[in-house]
Amino acid sequence: MNDKTSLITLADVAKTAGVGESTVSRVLRNHGSFSDKTRTRVMAAVEALGYVPNRIAGTLASTGSPLVAIIVPSLSNIVFSDVLSGITRTLEAGQRQAVFAVTDYDAEREEALVAAVLAWRPAAVMLVGLEHSAGTRRMLGVAGCRVIELLDVDGTPMDIAVGFSHRAAGRATADAMIAGGYRRVAYVGHDIRRDTRSAKRFNAFTQRLQEAGIPLHDHDIRPSPSSISEGKQGLANVLERSPDIDAVYFSNDDMALGGYFHCLAAGIAVPERLAIIGFNALDICRHTPQPIASIRTPRIEAGQRAAELFLADAPAQTLDLGFSLVEGKTIRRE
Repeated sequence: MNDKTSLITLADVAKTAGVGESTVSRVLRNHGSFSDKTRTRVMAAVEALGYVPNRIAGTLASTGSPLVAIIVPSLSNIVFSDVLSGITRTLEAGQRQAVFAVTDYDAEREEALVAAVLAWRPAAVMLVGLEHSAGTRRMLGVAGCRVIELLDVDGTPMDIAVGFSHRAAGRATADAMIAGGYRRVAYVGHDIRRDTRSAKRFNAFTQRLQEAGIPLHDHDIRPSPSSISEGKQGLANVLERSPDIDAVYFSNDDMALGGYFHCLAAGIAVPERLAIIGFNALDICRHTPQPIASIRTPRIEAGQRAAELFLADAPAQTLDLGFSLVEGKTIRRE
């Protein structure tokens, strides 16, 4: 790499192209008037010099930042990759640039990342969920940018919320268990202290069972993030304590897939002996020998709609996209 590349300035591009600096700026921002011939000359100079625009300076000097900061809990979970896909494709069509960071489900880390991205003066900050630290909420409240909270509508958003109700999803899962005639129901999940949306589903699920006169028979909540291996171990633990359970709700499809693999390895008939249901309806769970029952969530759509609302400068609102039950072949209906 040429170490001098970073020293090349807008003035260098203007001199090479034989135009003024303001003309170069208009071409690079694709804003204002300039001829096709001028654009060709400027872009040829940019390519020849290897010029990289100073986005920070451009942001601070303009009234509208092109940057949208997106902060997600994880990239190992395909759920958030889907959300990012929906956001970035829509933002790019609107000539906005997405930057993202990962919290690992840590509220303090989220607060630090929010402070860091706000230094770039983004036009919007997108976060997952409605629960944040007091410091995060305070910073975003005075930041002067749009705030969009994703994948949850169970609460009061700071500005715009786009997602679905996790409490309703938990109750819908319980209703599927009840409709299937299951009465010894267990739960296997990941760390609900950090993942507040998972906690909302779990609490609503157990409450709905209680209303139907079916107390939760057993549960195993793993202290780690969700994974196939944690789901497999969690189900093994539950079956060791409570071999008579007849159905298990897993906090998400990663965990449910691990539970399904445990059943295959242990020769446990699904759903004749044990029913399994997950959450998110990941594509991989549609292709197991028996497609795993789950709740389908609108992840890509949530990203797209959030970006569309931002680009349209929509008023503060909550947009509930809903969800649907995918029955699969791992639960029965009476």
